[in-house]
Amino acid sequence: MFRLDGKTAFISAARGHLGQAMCRALGAAGAQLVVNGRDAAALADFAASLHAEGITAEPAAFDVLDVAALRDFFSSRPRLDILVNNAVAMTVKSFDDLAPDDFARTYQSSVTAAFESCRAALPALKTAAAASGEASIINIASMYANVAPDARLYDAPAGQSPFHYGPAKAGLLQLTRHLAAQLGPHAIRVNALVPGAFPAAAAPAFAARLAARTMLGRLGQPSEIGGPLLFLASPASSYVTGATIAVDGGWTAW
Repeated sequence: MFRLDGKTAFISAARGHLGQAMCRALGAAGAQLVVNGRDAAALADFAASLHAEGITAEPAAFDVLDVAALRDFFSSRPRLDILVNNAVAMTVKSFDDLAPDDFARTYQSSVTAAFESCRAALPALKTAAAASGEASIINIASMYANVAPDARLYDAPAGQSPFHYGPAKAGLLQLTRHLAAQLGPHAIRVNALVPGAFPAAAAPAFAARLAARTMLGRLGQPSEIGGPLLFLASPASSYVTGATIAVDGGWTAW
């Protein structure tokens, strides 16, 4: 029930820290991937590396913030079974340095782009649902959509998750619920993954503080996002919609 043979999946920000792991999880389960990002050359290289691993991957180089490009791309897709909204644009800044434009861009790249992606892909998603009985949209949020960062864990306050990130991801969770209600009658499920404590790189002392904050006492490995993603993408979660699933080692359950 976790296989995705014959299904097509679109993943935005596919080359990101968790994006690559998500691509490999979906591809290993048999999905044909459409990997999205802004850097055409790097994206082509990534698709080639997936091919070398036996995963079918097609690059789709455009910015999901470009609504015209988004609509043009999806207008040519006859079918889409899985849509993973993983993109977010953010410049890390301190409390004092943040400007309104920083909030606007992060919100637009997380919430507005996810909404526009769903709307642009809707005909292709409906085709998939009619053919196989369902389609799945998965929005990638963050534990900081639910809790505030603990500044005591960081060496400097400016290093913590910035103020424009968590609020945008919180908006994405509410968008997930609205979309689930809207698209449920079309057999399109909409859920969110809420990852946390998956740093791309961290100094040993800082990593130890983060790990101690989780119930499991360790940080997440990128591959560990794959199982929850596969659950939501596959028929294994056929009666799950409007849900948010924490993948944070228990961080938000204390």
